[in-house]
Amino acid sequence: MKLGLSADEVLSTTRAVRKRLDFDRPVEVEVLEECLSLAMQAPSGSNRQHYQWVFVTDPDLRRRVGEVYREKFMINHEKNRTSDPKKTSGADDSRAAGFENLMSSVAYLAENIEKVPVLMVPCIEGRMENATINVTAAQFGSILPSVWSFMLAARERGIGSTWTSAHLKEDGEERVAEILGIPENFTQVGLFPLAYTIGTDFKPAKRLPPQDLMHINHW
Repeated sequence: MKLGLSADEVLSTTRAVRKRLDFDRPVEVEVLEECLSLAMQAPSGSNRQHYQWVFVTDPDLRRRVGEVYREKFMINHEKNRTSDPKKTSGADDSRAAGFENLMSSVAYLAENIEKVPVLMVPCIEGRMENATINVTAAQFGSILPSVWSFMLAARERGIGSTWTSAHLKEDGEERVAEILGIPENFTQVGLFPLAYTIGTDFKPAKRLPPQDLMHINHW
């Protein structure tokens, strides 16, 4: 069931959702297919769509992937949790005030990630360990628009998510690939929990004004 949001509303209220994910409500395969169908309309390099999407619904596989995620998440979490939010977010940045809430939110997801009904792992064909910057940019630029389109389509259907990459540290990607049977010639671009949200009343976030970010003809 769609929420009936405008394009601007979807773009301005698609939040990183962690604590408001409904662990108990299943996400229908048909809804995932709708979102993926829309995601595949996004542009990709050379119009190839050379990617695959893994949706993990099996509870045991979610548990095993969650164990890897949690282990890799903890590598930097304690350091980030105890760091100075002003140094992390910027002395005059309003985001600094919410730093503790953010740390609580990401920790909550790590503790409960296997409870999320669906874990999505988008993968793009090819490895990038030794790639040049232009090749890396082209590769990620070929799938990231589709991933974001998926998240927007999910928001319109009352489904929340957040972009995570913690499991990609060290040997985490390799271990998750083995658990899920992902071929070694594919690169995982992240791990996305998918669940209906507890309430749909998300609002635009506080952000820097655009004039503070625009650099016209100079830096």
